[in-house]
Amino acid sequence: MPEGPSIVILKDLIKALHLGKPEVLEVAGNANFDKDRLLHEKIQDFKSWGKHFLICFNDFTIRIHFMLFGSYLINERKKAPLKLGLIFKKDELNFYTCKVDLLEGNVKKHYHWENDVMADEWNGNAAIKKLKEKPQALVCDVLLDQQIFSGVGNIIKNEVLYRTRMHPLTKVENLPLVKLKALVKEARNYSFDFLKWKKENTLSKHWEVYSNLSSIIKSHFVAF
Repeated sequence: MPEGPSIVILKDLIKALHLGKPEVLEVAGNANFDKDRLLHEKIQDFKSWGKHFLICFNDFTIRIHFMLFGSYLINERKKAPLKLGLIFKKDELNFYTCKVDLLEGNVKKHYHWENDVMADEWNGNAAIKKLKEKPQALVCDVLLDQQIFSGVGNIIKNEVLYRTRMHPLTKVENLPLVKLKALVKEARNYSFDFLKWKKENTLSKHWEVYSNLSSIIKSHFVAF
């Protein structure tokens, strides 16, 4: 499942097209809503919130969640069944094997960007407050709570726990404030490292927890 940085990359790729506020000239795909609603409407913005890609119109928003196997193509198509395709004057966006929903009203009614670890509006203090409201929760679970750390998935979770030297089964109530602050700080820091390495196509080369685990397993079998 794509994590927050991968959705930011999609947003940046579309931004690089310099579409402005494009008019939707054609709509295709088997998404389960009235697709004619999009015809001849102008897109106001493309946003990301955590693992969600958002296509914002005046009074509604299309939300795309790539789930486990979703994908997209820009100005290209493939033979797989199309979930949603949007055609503009010179460009097109095509989405496959994903979940697509139409959200009524302004997008700000549905999302709070202070929860998004990659957003300018990210609020670390608010994240710490929410963590303290879940004293019995395991740290491995709260890192995946999208209302606290929107955009964090398993890769970021594991690497953050490794960086902060926290056992995944530690309860929040057993973490001193300094550790809570470290958790919140590294969730954001690693997300931006993830973005940088993903763009360079070097992400897996920087995995620490997976690399060290692999070394431990190899050492075990050599010793055996």
